[in-house]
Amino acid sequence: MVSTGLIAIDATILATAVPSIVRELGGFSSFPWLFSVYLLAQAVSVPVYAKLADTVGRKPLMLFGIGMFLIGSVLCGFAWSMPALIAFRALQGLGAGAVQPMSITIAGDIYSVAERARVQGYIASVWGVSSVVGPALGGLFAQLHLWRWIFFVNVPLCLLAGVLIWRNFHERVERRDHRIDYAGAVLLTSAMTLLILGVLEGGQAWAWSSPTSIAVFAAGAALLVAFVFAERRAAEPVLPLWVLSRRLLFTTSLTALGVGAIIIGLTSYVPTYLEGAIGSPPLVAGLALAALTLGWPLAATFSGRLLYMRYGFRPTVLLGMGLVVVGVVLLVVRAQTPQVAVVAVSCFVVGLGMGLVAAPSLIAAQASVGWAERGVVTGANMFARSIGSAVGVAIFGAVANAVFESSGGPNQPSAVIDAAAAVFLAVLVAAALTAVVAFFMPAVRADDSALQPEPADA
Repeated sequence: MVSTGLIAIDATILATAVPSIVRELGGFSSFPWLFSVYLLAQAVSVPVYAKLADTVGRKPLMLFGIGMFLIGSVLCGFAWSMPALIAFRALQGLGAGAVQPMSITIAGDIYSVAERARVQGYIASVWGVSSVVGPALGGLFAQLHLWRWIFFVNVPLCLLAGVLIWRNFHERVERRDHRIDYAGAVLLTSAMTLLILGVLEGGQAWAWSSPTSIAVFAAGAALLVAFVFAERRAAEPVLPLWVLSRRLLFTTSLTALGVGAIIIGLTSYVPTYLEGAIGSPPLVAGLALAALTLGWPLAATFSGRLLYMRYGFRPTVLLGMGLVVVGVVLLVVRAQTPQVAVVAVSCFVVGLGMGLVAAPSLIAAQASVGWAERGVVTGANMFARSIGSAVGVAIFGAVANAVFESSGGPNQPSAVIDAAAAVFLAVLVAAALTAVVAFFMPAVRADDSALQPEPADA
């Protein structure tokens, strides 16, 4: 829970301080990269860490991730320009890529399916606490012109998390020789970097139809195809293709992809929307967003005993996606008349929905495999969520920048409202598509034989 808190606070503390960071460092058009490069580094490293966790154990990877996150946080605090801050955010992302999936994998290792809903609720409650503490600290530091402390605050938390994991978590790992899939890791990283670069810079650094844009997307697609072929031949692939060959794992991964896009769309733009449209203080804007991660742990905690243990995973996830769609529709409908209370209620409803989607779908995926594959399956789910966030923030950033370019720039309240309305509409599309994917999840229950571990090559 403490280790998860590192990622949770970092995810909620930065958004409220973006306007202050831009005022000091400049580069408003580049600010989506603060989120995108972090999420990209996190996403592409998750499969590597997940594979290593199934071979060398969870503990070494968790400690490495905490250390990398600590180094990245310190460097972010001393950043002298927007490009430097973006680069150091990538280091933070490399650390987060180990910490978040390892904490969830460990929970999957030591608790039964019936217990995991409660335990995942505890872990999700960290996000609830962080949803209040993070925006409050971020808003406070921003108002006091001390935005660098949003990164320095991670230092004591990293040290505490490292000590607790070192002293209290013990595991037995069967040691054997392994072949690391370097080619797969490089191809995946390169492909996703190019694709996200194309989405984020298209229409800004170059025209969408320009030779540069076409070349970037073509190269990214080609590398992605090469990655698939490399994984088919690798002795120990970094992202085994069998993970996507099973209907349950495939649909839960696509659901995680949608979850990542929806969450980043709201967390990245709700504070900017309220601050730029009606002049809300950063602290108030942050607390409105905090309602999202307050609803999440509340729903996650009770989802097991009351819902998926009784009715199954798919009905639970579909109910959750219905709540998400309702919450986002409210944002879209009221976007042109911004009110803090309406935004907070919308975020809370979305959070309730996410609590019924994220944890149950992940628990279903984990329960379908044994210990030796659980790290890979958890990593694939987290990878999908991170890719959804990285691609989502790139797409939403492109949408917002296009609106700003045609309506007077980010300093005009009307332009901020129009941009937010366009982003919220894009989030609604992502929510609708995710609901469709959830409909095709296998209709399994927590005690169903379909959730019994099966061989990796099945």
